[in-house]
Amino acid sequence: MQSEATEWRRYLHQNPELDYQLHNTATFVAEKLASFGINHIETGVAETGIVALIQGEGGDGPAIGLRADMDALPIVEASNKPWSSQIPGKMHACGHDGHTAMLLGAAKHLASTRNFKGSVALIFQPAEEVELPSGGLRMVQEGIMDRFGISQVFGMHNMPGMEIGKFGICDGPIMGSQDDFDLIVKGRGGHAASPHRAIDPVVIAAQIIIGLQTLVSRKTDPIESLVISVTKLNAAQAYNIIPDHVEIAGTVRTLSPDLQDFAEREILAAAQGIGRGFGADVEFKYRRSVPVTFNHTEGTNLAITAARNLVGPASVDDNIRVSMEAEDFAYMLETRPGAYIMIGNGPTAGVHHPAYDFNDEALPYGIGYWVKLVETVLAA
Repeated sequence: MQSEATEWRRYLHQNPELDYQLHNTATFVAEKLASFGINHIETGVAETGIVALIQGEGGDGPAIGLRADMDALPIVEASNKPWSSQIPGKMHACGHDGHTAMLLGAAKHLASTRNFKGSVALIFQPAEEVELPSGGLRMVQEGIMDRFGISQVFGMHNMPGMEIGKFGICDGPIMGSQDDFDLIVKGRGGHAASPHRAIDPVVIAAQIIIGLQTLVSRKTDPIESLVISVTKLNAAQAYNIIPDHVEIAGTVRTLSPDLQDFAEREILAAAQGIGRGFGADVEFKYRRSVPVTFNHTEGTNLAITAARNLVGPASVDDNIRVSMEAEDFAYMLETRPGAYIMIGNGPTAGVHHPAYDFNDEALPYGIGYWVKLVETVLAA
């Protein structure tokens, strides 16, 4: 199974596709599923997503969902692997090729053994890397949970730096929310040699950027988690011009809906207060992109049991450090209980890095985890 899954993974790696435009990827996945003898395959979910249902032979029971994301990133690959991307400017820099291959491997095994009761819904999701609306949100909005009778849902992501054959998970929040904001500081432009005749939005923007950091360091409980990062700053395009306005953009990450409310309220208050103090106006937009990825207790315990049955207790960290990165599987966990687990990818480059590559040695562990999970949750 590992050699076959490796072939699938490397084919997907060489042929990356972005966001919802996963036509070749979706065709590849659907053809593989059909070749496994799976008859209930629904394509075109959220444009290029797929949900396939495998019925167990252990009698009546609930349905659980297993999710893998399929999309790549707009990055020029620098891994120098023989199976590097053949599509310029696109690469699988987050390991979704591996996630897809692992779920395909599990599908093949489960379709041949069917050693479980109830049914398994295999969710192949597009557009995880897309914001508003992402593929996870659209699949939920299109009713897959009700249509396939899914009672619990589970996800998995590779983790560079964690040893191959190890897993990590925690109860409660495991990944942060993602909100994005845009500020426009409106001053009065002029010649750079005569700043006294202008209201310089560049200087005001600099004050706002510094001021926003105090929302974390001086207005947030240090025991709680809040990140406010300014990531974009656009001003004039010449050395001798003070622009009329400056654009600021950034992201907010937290583990608490209350802190999302706080950030939205206080970023506006701080920016407007500083801007008005210098005679400028400020426009503000705030978008809630992805909620907190929250592991439910029962699902977490089931995931821990399955992972321990596969690799032993010593290789499963059941209190992994929470990440402030966001994950749109959160939308599925908002509609159904379940859990999200990390699988070791070994000493590779980090995700979203041009030199990253999913480690094929992780494939049998991911396949094994999905199988153990199904046979644990849906024990015949």
